[in-house]
Amino acid sequence: MATQPNRQVEPQDRDALLRFVERFALVLADAGLPRMQARVFSYVLAEDSDCYTAADLADGLGVSRAAISSATQALVRGGLLERTREPGARVDVFCVHDDDVWDRINEQRMPILERYLDVLEEGIRLIGPKTRGGRRLLETQAYLDFFASEARRFRAEWRRRKPELIARARRRSR
Repeated sequence: MATQPNRQVEPQDRDALLRFVERFALVLADAGLPRMQARVFSYVLAEDSDCYTAADLADGLGVSRAAISSATQALVRGGLLERTREPGARVDVFCVHDDDVWDRINEQRMPILERYLDVLEEGIRLIGPKTRGGRRLLETQAYLDFFASEARRFRAEWRRRKPELIARARRRSR
């Protein structure tokens, strides 16, 4: 996947983009995402390109490439961005998926839930389900099992209703 050149935006459009990036990054940071990761993710979510080099991101956000490097590494590990490289290229590109970014992020979270459930199962066996800690682990396991099954149902319902919900969001944004 090649880097698509960033479209040229009018100064007021660029200012609006950066104001949004900072505002959404604050929300993400308040929810626990480190600040630079929040800024990078907000930028790639709102900016028009599909893929970015570290230089694209540094220039777009007006920050150093070093700050971008650690942020993109963490975002790739977290499944919020994908890192790729064209054959023969010397630089990585970071891509966000337009084909349903949030569903894809949640899909990537499912194996993590399965790992939690596996470790909790082991913990319950080791500690015993009748101890105070074992009961907490059992409740945690039941909650996460319920959460995982509801997340699968939620994702299927999202895909079924996506066109309707996007149309509703468009009407609300006018």
